[in-house]
Amino acid sequence: MPNAVYAERKNGIATVVLNRPNKLNAMDGASWILLGEVIADLDADDDIRCVVIRGVDNRAFSAGSDISVWDEQRTTPEDVRKYSKEMEDSLDAVFSCRHPVIAAISGVCMGGGILIASTCDLRICAESTRFGVPINRLGMTVSYAELRTLSRIITPSAALEILLEGNVFGAKHAQELGLINRFVPDADIESEAYALAGKISERAPLVNRWHKKFIHRLMDQTPLTEEEMEEGHAAFETEDYQTGYRAFLDKKKAIFKGR
Repeated sequence: MPNAVYAERKNGIATVVLNRPNKLNAMDGASWILLGEVIADLDADDDIRCVVIRGVDNRAFSAGSDISVWDEQRTTPEDVRKYSKEMEDSLDAVFSCRHPVIAAISGVCMGGGILIASTCDLRICAESTRFGVPINRLGMTVSYAELRTLSRIITPSAALEILLEGNVFGAKHAQELGLINRFVPDADIESEAYALAGKISERAPLVNRWHKKFIHRLMDQTPLTEEEMEEGHAAFETEDYQTGYRAFLDKKKAIFKGR
C-alpha cells in the first residue's frame, strides 16, 4: 500500500500525492514528516522541472490536521511543540523547494490543507472546492510560523476574516481573498493543473528556479548584497540563455537543458 504521502515522476514533472483517503487526507505527525522528506528528495533532483501537489482523489486536497490522533500526539506542551515543529518544517520544505510547485486543489481544503496550498507557488482549484480554517471552534490558535505561511499570500485583513469568522467558503471567495490563482470546472482540475505544469516545464528551468529564489528573497526586507545583485545576471552566462535567445531569433521552439 502506498505511503500516506508519496511522489511520482513523469517527463520532468513530479506529483506529490496526499494519500489518506479514509481521513480526507488529513495529516497526522507521521504524514507531516513524510511530506517534508518527499519534498526534500524532489528538491535535490535536477531532472525535476515542476511539482504538483494534490489529493489522492477528488474528494479532498487535505482536511487539515487529523484531530482524531491529537489525544496521542498533542496531549502535553512538549507534544504540541514537537508536532508543530514537524508541521512547520514540512511547510518550510514545500515553500523553499527550488522547483516551481503547483497546488491542484479539489474537494475539501481546510486548516493545514490551506497551509500546504499556501506554501505552493501557484494554486488552482476545482469550482466546488470548500475552504476554511474554523480553528476558533476548537479553542486553539494557529502558530506564528503557520500564520507566516498564510500571510505570504493574503492580506492581514483577509487572514483575519478567515480566522475570526471561521466560515467555510467556496472557490470564488477564495480567489477574492487571494488564496488561489484561479478555479476551473471540477472535471478540468487535473488536466488544467498538468497543462500548467507542462507549460512551466518547457521553460528554462534554471530561470524558473532563480525567479522563485528572487521573489522569496524580496519578501525579506533586509538590503540585498552585491553578491545577490550579481546573481540577478547569472542567467546570461548559461547555455540555456544562448539556446533561448537564438531560438527566438530563428523563430524556433527552444529546448532547454538546464545548464
